[in-house]
Amino acid sequence: MSLVLCLLLVVLVAGCGSTKQGGSDKKAFRIVTSFYPMYIDVINITKDVDGVEVVNMTKPQTGCLHDYQLTTEDMKTLEKADAFVVNGAGMESFLDKVVKQQKNLKIIDASKSDEINLLKDGDEENPHVWLSVTYSIEQVKAITSQLCEADPAHADAYRKNALDYVTKLDKLRTQMHEELDNLPHKDIVTFHEAFPYLAKEFKLNVVSVIEREPGTEPTPQELEETIRQVNALPVKVLFTEPQYSPSAAKTIAAETGAKIYQLDPVVTGEANEQAMDAYIDAMKKNMEVLKEALQ
Repeated sequence: MSLVLCLLLVVLVAGCGSTKQGGSDKKAFRIVTSFYPMYIDVINITKDVDGVEVVNMTKPQTGCLHDYQLTTEDMKTLEKADAFVVNGAGMESFLDKVVKQQKNLKIIDASKSDEINLLKDGDEENPHVWLSVTYSIEQVKAITSQLCEADPAHADAYRKNALDYVTKLDKLRTQMHEELDNLPHKDIVTFHEAFPYLAKEFKLNVVSVIEREPGTEPTPQELEETIRQVNALPVKVLFTEPQYSPSAAKTIAAETGAKIYQLDPVVTGEANEQAMDAYIDAMKKNMEVLKEALQ
């Protein structure tokens, strides 16, 4: 199948873990993913495809890759890869090193799509694209079209699986809009800069961010300003993330009487076949949390 036809059809239908698809004795086409959101997409796209192996490079608890440093084990994993699926948009700051050392490795950039308009944090692009369901769909399409180019022998199967997964994501998007578009309150205070794409899609207003980068405690001045902003809200709620300590949020809650909830950026989890529905399940839970918090 030609690349052009594959692209057209995709548009129209629009510690490491590994998953082997099928049981062929031939050498598997080995796909490595940079972190959990990419792994979820790829195992859905490659579901039951004979002769394909999917490996997630980073350990289950890694989270976002803002300051991630490649390990010797990572480089060994990439040496055996036929394709490396990354989020792109600056998430994998180590990517230049990979390209330099693995010159023949096919890099598949999930954010390489004309339909994805990147948001900026100051001068830097925000890479948390997948937290918009619409953009998550576009990432699935982008990965699929590039996999068709890298592994044309499995293009038909990739395309069929992508259609199935996009259909599920589209149903999720419809449900979330039905539940969230008419919430009486729209102001949210989040833990770090993971949620602007979610906020944009569902018309939420990110009033303040507690920690711009996870693990960087806010300064006293930043805490004071966030407390002031929270006190001005009609509904005082803070959204932490299950992957990180809520200590700063607890300080703000103690000063404002705000209630703390959790939103999951879907960046951690076990790399196995059970992860196939992890994004959909987490986003449904996020939907329920937002419904409860913003009434």
